[in-house]
Amino acid sequence: QEQVAESGGGLVQAGDSLTLSCVASGRMHHGIVMGWVRQAPGGEREFVAAVSYFGGSTYYGDSVRDRFTISRDDDKTRVHLYMTRLQPDDTAVYSCVAGHCSGWACSQLHSYDVWGQGTQVTVSS
Repeated sequence: QEQVAESGGGLVQAGDSLTLSCVASGRMHHGIVMGWVRQAPGGEREFVAAVSYFGGSTYYGDSVRDRFTISRDDDKTRVHLYMTRLQPDDTAVYSCVAGHCSGWACSQLHSYDVWGQGTQVTVSS
C-alpha cells in the first residue's frame, strides 16, 4: 500500500517563499504521478501542481503557474513544491497526492487515489 507524507508547511508573510516536500513509501508503482492539491478554509479542493514519474512533464493550476515550481528527486519517491510570492489567498491545507494519469487528466482531482494528511500553509498580509 503506497502512502505519502508531507512536510514543510508553516506561517509566512505575503511575498515570502516556502518549500513543501512529500515522500512516498510502500509499494511504489512505476509511472506514478505525484503532485499537490490544496483546500482553503471553507473552500473546495484545488489542483496545484503535479510532476510525471521521470520528471519530464509538469502540470500547474492557473492560480500558481507563474509562482510555484514542482520537482521530483531522481529516486522518484520525493517531490518538492517551491512556492514564491505567496499571498494570503494561498492559505490552505496542502496535500500530497499520487496516481496514474497523463496530460490534461493530471490536473483533475479524480486522477489521484493516494492522498496525504496535509500540511498547513498560512500566509499573513
